[in-house]
Amino acid sequence: MLQARCHKIRLRQFPDGESLVRVDTADAVDAVVVRSLDNPDAKLVPTLLAADALRRAGVRNITLVAPYLPYMRQDKVFATGQPISQRVIGDILGRYFDRVVTVEAHLHRIRELAEVVPSRLKSQSLSAAPAIANWLRARDAECIIVGPDRESRPWVEAIAKASGYDYIVGDKKRRGDRAVSVELGDVPNHRRALIVDDIASSGVTLAAAARALRARGVRTIEAVVVHAIFAPGALSIIRGAGIRKLFSCDTIAHRTNAISVAPIIAEALR
Repeated sequence: MLQARCHKIRLRQFPDGESLVRVDTADAVDAVVVRSLDNPDAKLVPTLLAADALRRAGVRNITLVAPYLPYMRQDKVFATGQPISQRVIGDILGRYFDRVVTVEAHLHRIRELAEVVPSRLKSQSLSAAPAIANWLRARDAECIIVGPDRESRPWVEAIAKASGYDYIVGDKKRRGDRAVSVELGDVPNHRRALIVDDIASSGVTLAAAARALRARGVRTIEAVVVHAIFAPGALSIIRGAGIRKLFSCDTIAHRTNAISVAPIIAEALR
């Protein structure tokens, strides 16, 4: 898509678990490091080492493309003794990279990624709505699009507008990490519903939305998520709630990957 040269970053581990990184810059002035940061505690350090190696090799502009960017949800101190993880990670990335590009960062009280990552060039959290809408149009399966909570409204509305389908948004109430309920108003007369969410970890939000839809008489329920984290047991919870098919974007490698985010990332880099 970009017609750019591609080099692998070589990585080896010492017996004590430390990483040794080696880059091939080929006298490049600009470089883009592409790495999804799921399993972040294992991946962050080698990624930072790669940025330092590139800088020492003479690269002037370094962009990090992290389709999944971790530690974004903790944007304030929720309980005494906790850190603000978002600020810590944002400051570190801003020190080593001139720009960070991700997809659907889990931002709530912060509007733009540029507020989190103080980089020289403006960092961006790209919307996955165009990629999902394109996939929906190609699939051509009539459905109503369902967002599980009010925070999902802007991009659920964008997906619906671009794909030409109706949409509704639920009211999610969280009483604990795995105690979630979703309330829905009137559901138009649709036999098929597609729940869309930015991230799926425990699976309880998707399951709660599916149960609410089944209570409204919806027969066929499917789901699309951007980031397929899926903790152990999550898929069983999702299937058990009546979700027949599950799809995801390829921000994190998973067998449910069906929607490529490469085009929207390439366009942002271009």
